[in-house]
Formats: sequence, structure tokens, C-alpha cells
Amino acid sequence: MNTKQFHRRTWAIVLLLALMVTAMGANLYDLQINNGESYRRQTQKKVAEEQTVPAARGNLYDRNGQLLVSNKVIYEVRLDTKLMGKDQSERNAVLMALIQAARAEGVEWTDGLPITKTAPFSFTASEPYFVTEQDNEGNVVKTLTRLGRLCVKMKWIEDPTKVPEETKESPPPKEPSFLDKAKAFFGFGKKAEELPQTPKAPEPLPDAEGLLGRMCESFSVKGEGALDRKKAEKNGETVPDLNIGSMSKADARAMAGVLYELYLRSKEVYIATEYVFATDVDIDFISRVKELDLPGVDIQPTTIRQYHTRYAAHLLGRVAQMDRDEWAYYKTVDEDGDGVPDYQMNNVVGKEGAELAFESYLRGKSGVRTVERNTKGKVVAENWITEPEPGDNVILTLDIGLQAYVENLLADAVPKLESEETEGAACVVLDVDTAEVLVAANYPTFDLANYAAELKEKGDDPLHPFLNRALSGLYPPGSTFKMITAIAGLEEGIITPKSKIKDEGRYTYWSNTNAPQCWIYRQYRGNHGMVDVAKAIEVSCNYFMFEVGRQVGIEKLDEYAAHFGLGEETGVELGEKTGVVAGPEFTESQGGTWYEGSITSVAIGQESTQVTPLQLANYIATLVNGGTRHAAHFLKETKSGDFSEVTYQYEPQVLDSIDIKDENLEAVKVGMLKMAQSNRAFQALPFQAGAKTGSAQVSAQTESNAVFVCFAPYDDPEIVVAIAVEHGGSGGELASIAADVLSYYFSSKETREEIPAENTLIR
Repeated sequence: MNTKQFHRRTWAIVLLLALMVTAMGANLYDLQINNGESYRRQTQKKVAEEQTVPAARGNLYDRNGQLLVSNKVIYEVRLDTKLMGKDQSERNAVLMALIQAARAEGVEWTDGLPITKTAPFSFTASEPYFVTEQDNEGNVVKTLTRLGRLCVKMKWIEDPTKVPEETKESPPPKEPSFLDKAKAFFGFGKKAEELPQTPKAPEPLPDAEGLLGRMCESFSVKGEGALDRKKAEKNGETVPDLNIGSMSKADARAMAGVLYELYLRSKEVYIATEYVFATDVDIDFISRVKELDLPGVDIQPTTIRQYHTRYAAHLLGRVAQMDRDEWAYYKTVDEDGDGVPDYQMNNVVGKEGAELAFESYLRGKSGVRTVERNTKGKVVAENWITEPEPGDNVILTLDIGLQAYVENLLADAVPKLESEETEGAACVVLDVDTAEVLVAANYPTFDLANYAAELKEKGDDPLHPFLNRALSGLYPPGSTFKMITAIAGLEEGIITPKSKIKDEGRYTYWSNTNAPQCWIYRQYRGNHGMVDVAKAIEVSCNYFMFEVGRQVGIEKLDEYAAHFGLGEETGVELGEKTGVVAGPEFTESQGGTWYEGSITSVAIGQESTQVTPLQLANYIATLVNGGTRHAAHFLKETKSGDFSEVTYQYEPQVLDSIDIKDENLEAVKVGMLKMAQSNRAFQALPFQAGAKTGSAQVSAQTESNAVFVCFAPYDDPEIVVAIAVEHGGSGGELASIAADVLSYYFSSKETREEIPAENTLIR
């Protein structure tokens, strides 16, 4: 090769390289300088997203620092179908791989489709498409179920709850006559399509397998051997309901169940915006899914509530994702006033009990982060905009040790009462001076940690284990009401502590016919003779209270009952019933007739008076503390998530007060002391107490409800106990239960005071 030829080739290569570099430079200049900002915005829009991260919920503790409810970190599997592929077949392939991985590791996934999971397929609900109910006027109303709403939206069925328009106001048109049809055929008169038509009968709703077939067709769930339904029907071929080709029926059902959950959300049938495929998955399943590298399948840590006690289920409550009605409220909550709602519609919120009552303290403040993904949907970077702030820890007034003791005591003692008709029961223990609720026990109860399974098993239990009887059970107070009648008579000057009334057995003030009777006359044809107020309470003399109640009058008697909180709200933060105190207004509101003599029943806690065990306890606390009615409450204080500061301290609230003369109060208390002293269970206690029994007849065919109230110690009252047992018979049978509660409380008091409470600030 000569020198000239070498130089020519060299310059050719240099020129080619120069052209290539120039072209690359120009392209880079165009990308980065001319269109760089545009491409940057497009790239960010494509791969970056903002996520709201919920804060850790605060814990619940009892008054002694005992941990009751906390958070447990688990992993859950979430799906984003937008990242699974462009068409349904790609997405289905990803979902099938995930389902197979779950089967291999024994992981259960969320599947609410009400169809059995194995063939032959059938509905698991008696009314899968709609439920039939009656409205307030007795009309039959059909309401679509969640499945029914989706079926209608997807046009798998016609809405079975709607009446066809042509049948609403007029009868269906008659079938055209033969003559009309003949005229139409030969071109005379109306055309065939103009003739009245007999309305088609509504298409029968598909059975489980038929519906599953329609779902699989819409969801493109099919194998290689699946038939083209439309083509097959056009050719007159028979098409099976479940047309899935080579895919197994079990796989088709599993796919339909997952897609059903996804479609519920995409079609806005179900308010939740995200579908959680599986929760609390273990490391083996996580590893398998990671190895599969499935697009759109995201495994993230989250928290669930962990219960450290099996007691106080009615009080602690539970959390769950908010429903449509709750979202209508929570979307308006903006406590910091920044114009942005504090909640998103898929947030977890308190549903009952303390979790609901103290939601604003427990929930914390959500954080915001940006997440960047690559083209496969995998997270490549995360950046916090604002970090979540954990909720406050809530310290309750409950004594969980005493609560556990009382629940176990009720479960053991109530079935052993002499009455064979006993049903539910409740016991409330209240602090006399502060109205702090130490115990609110119910029988029967349930396991809060397994709420879904318990609801399924016990939802139809006639004993209603989910009813919070302590706060919402309504019972006639019976003779426990007599202290109110006595105080009203004493304070109004009708009687004095030394006044005596002769018990004549039958109270014949108005008439000898159907005259109300003292219990001793009704049972033994006897009487109590001359009794003063203390004796009347000790022996529970009805006759004495008949006379005092008559002279006091119904208006004053109701007024005193209200001062003591009967038929009134107690102020407790958890949901409660207010009940009612009998009187002319209530009787007439129920369509009844009030008679002057009805006051005799009111004076002894009968008639239509209905109160809760909590109201009974607060009434006795108000009585023995001298007449100050405090608001009952479960909240003691709240502390920051790290316990570095007290964020809220409960301040006592006085709801009402009544000045009771010392001598009048002492007379009533002495009567309660003597009643307690007449009972063996109370005689065995190392301290004195006051008590009162009560029983109220529900009907002539059933045992009376049994009620019992007491306080201790007598000289310086500290706590009050109120017990109610449905169809428990005599209130006296509850004395041993109450005495055991008092004994446990005072015997364990020193031990509780010696043990330093957990997570207590050191000042």
C-alpha cells in the first residue's frame, strides 16, 4: 500500500468518525438542550408517584400501665394491574402465577366471591344477587348485594330489583289477534313491529356455574381449547356454561375470585381503592414471589392490631377499613385546617369501643413519600416529603386485672344461679369520687382477636354475646330505686329520718280492688309493721315507698331520678343507651294511659323505668359521695408515641349536683349498711359495706331480672359495684358475686400500688 492511499483511507475514517460524533452531539443537544425539560417532565410523570403512608396507631393501656392493644408488623401483598401488562391475558398470566405461588406455600388470599371454590359450583349465600326486606311501611324492598351491583354494571344480568316500565302502571298489552297478524302479513293495517307485543318474561338469574361462565368470558379467563361463544352459538353449537377450554375449573374459579375483588373496586361497587391479595404472609412466600419477579405485585410491611388480653372485648373495640357511610364523615375531618382531609377513603379507623371513641388521639398523622419505578414497575428510589407521626398512647381508667376477675366470676357464677332462665349479665365497678370506670364486664363475651370467626360462629346466638350490656343493656332497677324515693321524701320534708309508717300489706289509698302489695304480704301474707326510712331500705318495704312516692308526686320523683342520672347520659365516651324513667309523658308517648296510682310502681323501680348498669353505678356513686354526679369516663390521659410528654389529662366533669342533708344521707346509708350486714357473703368481709337488692318482673311467664348495688368501705366510700342479670330471679342471689368483687379489689389494692406502672413518666 503506498503512502497516498494510506492517508486517503485515514482521512476517510477520521471524516466518518467526525460525522458520527457530530450526529451524536447534535442528537444529544436536541435531547438535553432543546427538549430536555419536556422529556424530564415526561419521565417523572411516568415513573414517579406520590404515596400516603399511614402512621402507626397509638397503643391502649390500662390505668396501671398494662399494655392492652399494640401494633404488630406484618407483610401484605398488594396488586397494581396497570403494571401487569397491556391486555387482560398478560394480567391474567401474572395473577395465575401468583395464585399458584400462594397455593404452593399454603397462603390464603382474599376472595369474597360467594361461590364455592370447588366444582360442582354453588352459591354460598342464600340470596346472592339481592336481599329482600321490609321497609317501615311493610312494603317488600329488594336491595342489590355487592355481587348483584357488579353483575348489573357488567351486564351479566338485568337488575332484578327493578320493575319493568311497561308493567308499572298498566297491564301488559294483549296478544295480537290472528286477523291483525294476517293484515300485517299482507301489508294491510299496522306493520308487524307496530302491533302490541307481549312483554318478555324476565331472564332467569344464572346459577353459580352459569354466572361463573359469564365472569370468565368477561375476564378473558380461558385456556387454549376455549370456544368462541358467539361463533359457536351462530353455528348452532352447544356452548357449556363454564367455557374455559384447557384451564381447570379450580383455576378458573380462583382467577374469577381475584378478578371479582379487583373489579369491585375498579367499578366503584366497593369503596376500598386497593385490593390486598393476602395479609400476614411469611418469608417463604415472600421469597417465592420475589424469585418470580411478577410485575404489579408489591409486598409491603404494614401493621395490624395485636391484643395482649382476651378481656374487655366490648370496651377495647376493633379497627377496620372505613365503609361508605363512614367516609361521608371522615372526608370532612381537617383538624389542622390546611384544607386537606386528614383521611383517605381506604384508611383503617376505629369501629367500636375505645378504638372508635379515641380515634382522634390514636390515629396519628400520615406521611407522604415519592416512589420512583422503572419500566417494569419495580421501585428504584424512595424519598420522604413528610414522615408519618405516630398516634398518641391512650391510658384508660380500666383495671384489667379486676376486669378479668369479674368476667371470669360472671362466667362461673351466672349459670349456677337458682334461676334456670338466666341469660346475659353485666357488672360495673366505678370510682366514687371521679366516676372512673374500673370495670365494665359483660357475660357472655367474645374473643376480640378472632372477631371475624367469632361473628360467624356467634352472630345468631340468642344470648347476644356482642351486646355491651354494661353500657347499653336496659333493665328495670327494681328496689334499687328505693333510695331515690327515700331521698326525695326526706329532702322535700315529706318524712324525716325518724318518721315511721305502718306497713299494712296492701296499699288501699285509692281502692281495695287490685291494691298494690308489699312483697312480704304477697309471699307470706305478712307485713313489716312500723318502719322508718332506714328500716324500709333494710327490709325493702314496698308499702313505705308507696306512701312516700304518692306524697312526693311523680314530677318531683322524676326530678330526683334525673339528678341521680337515671334516664340521662352518663357522659361516658363509649356508646351508651340513656334509658327512661317512667312518667305520664313517656307512657302517653307510647300510646298508653297514665293513672294516678301508677306512681306506686315508679316508687319501687317498676313501671316503664329502664336503666343501664352504668347508670345504676353512677347513681349510687352520686348518692354516697354526697350528691355530686360526675361524668363517667374511660379516658384517664394520653401520652405521646415515645412517652416523652403527657398530651392530654382528663379533667373531672360535674354533670349535676344535689344538696343532701347529712342526716338524710346517713339514714339512707344506714339502711343499706344493715341490708349488707344481713347477708352472709358481706358478713365475711373484713370491712363494712352498704348494699341494696332489686328484682323486676319482666313478664308473668319468666323469672324477674335480678339487680344488686353496693359500695365500700362504708365510712369512706371508694368504689361502687352494680350487677344486673337477665332473668336472674332475686337480687339477693347476686350478693356473693358483689362481695367477691369487693374482696378482690381491696385485697389486691396494695399489690397494685406497689408495682410501678409501665411507661410512666418520672417527674
